[in-house]
Order: sequence, then C-alpha cells, then structure tokens
Amino acid sequence: MAKRKFPLSFYNPITMFGAALAAVSFGLILFLMVIEMTSERSNSYLGIITFIILPVFLILGLILIAFGIIREKRLKSKGKITERKFPLLDLNDPQHRRSLIIFVGTTILLLAFSAFGSFKAYEYTESDEFCGTVCHKVMEPEHTAYLFSPHSRVGCVQCHIGSGADWFVKSKISGSYQVYSVLFNKYPRPIPTPIENLRPAQETCEKCHWPKHFFGEKKVDYNYYLSDEQNTKSTLTMMLKTGGGYQGFANASGIHYHMNIANEVFYYTSDKGRTQIPYIVAKNINGKVTVYRDKSINDDKKFPENDLRKMDCIDCHNRPSHVYNQPDKMVNLYLSAGMIDASIPFIKSIGVQALEQPQTKRESAIKNIEEFISSFYKNHYPQVWKEKQSGIETAVKKVIEIYNRSYFPEMKVSWREYPVNLGHMYSNGCFRCHDGNHVSEDGKTISNDCNVCHTITRQKLPDSQEVVSLDGMVFQHPGNPEFGIEGQLCIDCHGAKKTRKEG
Repeated sequence: MAKRKFPLSFYNPITMFGAALAAVSFGLILFLMVIEMTSERSNSYLGIITFIILPVFLILGLILIAFGIIREKRLKSKGKITERKFPLLDLNDPQHRRSLIIFVGTTILLLAFSAFGSFKAYEYTESDEFCGTVCHKVMEPEHTAYLFSPHSRVGCVQCHIGSGADWFVKSKISGSYQVYSVLFNKYPRPIPTPIENLRPAQETCEKCHWPKHFFGEKKVDYNYYLSDEQNTKSTLTMMLKTGGGYQGFANASGIHYHMNIANEVFYYTSDKGRTQIPYIVAKNINGKVTVYRDKSINDDKKFPENDLRKMDCIDCHNRPSHVYNQPDKMVNLYLSAGMIDASIPFIKSIGVQALEQPQTKRESAIKNIEEFISSFYKNHYPQVWKEKQSGIETAVKKVIEIYNRSYFPEMKVSWREYPVNLGHMYSNGCFRCHDGNHVSEDGKTISNDCNVCHTITRQKLPDSQEVVSLDGMVFQHPGNPEFGIEGQLCIDCHGAKKTRKEG
C-alpha cells in the first residue's frame, strides 16, 4: 500500500474540496499576474479579480482545509467514522488509464477555458460599454451624455479610477454599495452629485491637460435668438482670459489663477452641492494668505479647517463628460447651425417650451413634444403649417434629439438637477465666489467685474449696428427687457429656479 504524504485526517471530502479550491484560485492568481505584468497598460478590473476576489476564494479554500481536518479528528475521536479509503488507481488497467487521461485532459481544458474566459470578462468589465449599459437604467443618462462629450474617446476607468493600486482599491470598495443599490433597487433618482469619493481631479485631468501652459485669451462667438415671433437673432464675441496659472507670471490674472500652480485656493462650502461658498482662503506664490468671508456671514463664525477643500479642476469643470444641456442653449445652437429653420414663427419659444414640459416616461414625452409643436402651428399658424410643414417636422425631430440627449424622466435627470459651474448663465458657477460679497479683513473684495474673466469685443443687437471695440464694452441685453438687469444675476432669469419669465 502506498505511503500517504499527509495525515489521515486530511483525506476527507471537505478538506479535499478546499484544497482543490485553493489550488485553482492560486493557479488563476499566478496566471493573471503574468498577464497583468506583460500587458501594455494596467487593467483595473483585472487587478480587482487578481488581488481582491480570487484571494477571497484562496483563503476560503484554506479555511475549508483546516475545518475538514478538525472535523475529521473530532468524528474519529467519537468513534463515528472509520478510516476513509479512496478508490485504487491502477495504471496497468487500460480502463483506469483511459479514465485518468480523459479526466486530466478535461480538467486542463476546463482550466484553460476558465482562465481565458476570465481574462475576456476582465477586459469587458473595464470597457465603456460595461460601465454604461450593464446597469442600463441607472447609467443611461451618464453614458448618453458621455457619448456626445469631448471625452468620448477617453475610457471611463481612466478618469473614474486612474492609475495606481490605492485609488483603484478605494473606488471598488466604495462601489460595493453601488452594486447592492442596483441589485435591490435602492439607488436615488437622480443620483446626487458631486461624488465625494472621486480622486483629486488634477491626478487624472492633468494627464492630458496642462494648465501650467494655459496662456493668453480664447476667442468665443455666441449666437442668441429671442423668444419672439421672428426668433430675432443677436451675436456676441468675447475674449475668455483662460491664462493666469504659470509660475513665471505669479501676478498674472486669468481664469486658471485658481489651479494651484502659482497660487493655492481653499474654500468651505455649506451645502453638499458646493453651490454656497461663504469662506475662501487664497495663498499666493510668496506664501501670503488672504481670507475672504461672505459679508452676510457673522464675522465671529468659525469654519473648521479640516473641512476646507482645495480647489481643483472639478470645482469649475464639474461636468466634464456628463453635461445635460439647457434647452435655451441647445435650441440657439440648432438655430445657429441651420438645423432648425429660424424663419418658422416662435420656433425658439415653442421648442424650449416643448422640452420643458414635465414628463415621467420617455415614450410619452416624445409623443407630447411632437403633438405640442405640431398642434401649435396647426391651430395658430395654419398657413405656416401648410407652407413649412416639412421644416416644422424637421424641427420636431431636432427637438426630440435634444430631449433624448439631456432628459431622462425615469431617472429624474435634466439640466436642472445637474448644473454646470462653467460660467454663470444657467447656474451660479463663477458667482459662488465672484459675487462682490466676499471681502477680506483689509477690505479687498473678490471682484464680480465682467472684465476679470472675459472682455466683450463685439456685439450685434437686433435692429442696431454691430459694435466692435478691442478695449471691451458693456454688455447690452438683447430685446430691451422691461425689467432692468442692473444688480441681477443671469440665473435669475435663465437658471433652474427662475424668478422671472424668459424675455
């Protein structure tokens, strides 16, 4: 009889199963580690399986080995079992030999296919398709917006996880509750932002964008259409002062002054959405610290230093790949590009109104948009409907296109729930700090002067000549609104919580 290599208590079903589980897990770990080391780029989900999931099965196998041995010894001490005997294998027997060859060959094939299938599964789990479509209803808004964003060729994991094992592990641990939420329908609608467990944006954004070399100004042209019968057009050109961050020009002003290169900015926010900022700490390249407080806040109020957030890219570019565009902005863009016929009376106003109707289901929303626009022209402009039916039907299709990209009623998602902090037209954005109310102890104010961040160089208003000035000019609101805009913010009329009707 062959001498046993292990104690008799080892030879029991539980221990043998645990040994097999541990051996297979260890073999897969080694295999995937080789793939990870020879791969041209790191695979975050491959690392999750290799270093988190498979080790769990390895440890479970080791626990089963120990449990089986202990259980076997206890049973033997109580006399409940006798020595276990395994079937004898005689390789001189053709039937035994054939059975062994089939078993070993099948096992090797299964392990090979399991390893290959696991690797292909890892590849798929890091794909944008997996991130955006597996949890389809939950991630549909983000995935749709991402496909039409400037970052649509950048993989989800490259921004949401980035490189390095520490953040990759953190992101997966924090994502465990998200998996539970999806499986048991516990996720909120809409999903709240900002996401607090994302890694600092500079560690990911600056892999491609380098604000140290953002200089000078950027020319931007805008086309606007009023919500009147003629869809009256006006134009505006401004120079955006995007520079201001380079160390060699520490005193330079510009939008990227905030980018922690020549200067550092910290702030305290009193709400989860980071829309209210009562306390700001600015440190220049020489180490001078200036503290700004909102004048409406009591000077004796203390703000916990541990709760100060260091300003980075995401504080302004808070929706870099998942923008749900404001309807007024998008209809303007489609009119400007000729995708919607601007000669159709009131098409700007009707298009925006159709988009902003409360909806609960996408299918009914699309039908309502088509009926809303078509019935308006059939009832109020029958001659226009007769002459421009094709153009109106095209306009309907384009408005539905806008809706499909920015409105997701099942998840209660639209531009209202996810404001963009770039600018100040549709959200408080820049005016969270640049509102003229944040003052330092020595009386210095964070300016709300328009020319701090941009200079208007050209404007063409309805029924007036085009005005050009390289030195800049005062903004003139198109349409001559009856209410004065002095002392008003753009969001008072154009924001999610409008205080006035659109002019």
